[in-house]
Amino acid sequence: MKRFMRICFAVSFVLFIFSCSLNDDGPNFHFKALQITEAEVPESFELNQTYQITVTYILPDGCTSFSGFEVADADTTIRNVVVFGTVRTDQEGCTTAITETQATFNFKCLYDQPYTFRFWQGEGADGAQEYFEVVVPVN
Repeated sequence: MKRFMRICFAVSFVLFIFSCSLNDDGPNFHFKALQITEAEVPESFELNQTYQITVTYILPDGCTSFSGFEVADADTTIRNVVVFGTVRTDQEGCTTAITETQATFNFKCLYDQPYTFRFWQGEGADGAQEYFEVVVPVN
């Protein structure tokens, strides 16, 4: 009986190993920051309230799709906002049409000081990150 169990285990193990693909060429996508061209923010915030902020961003081609936002604290009331896209690398014949589209994220006002939003626009010729800023006062 032990011999039968060992044979079954060995066969199962071999089947398991060979059922996995060893020819993985890596991921078929990567993430890319997308240029923000415009932002719609409220004229002011109220403490402890949640607001929707809408940004207009550029999709550079048909292989790129919206992935999400990164809203990072640069300081207590300074937020760097970046839109990320997923770029498919396994598709051929993607359109080269540049598309402007919008997405929205929720923001909760936690401090009674004005907020500065820095929306990512790209990299300058010197490699420095470029942003446009919008300041929103808190009532």
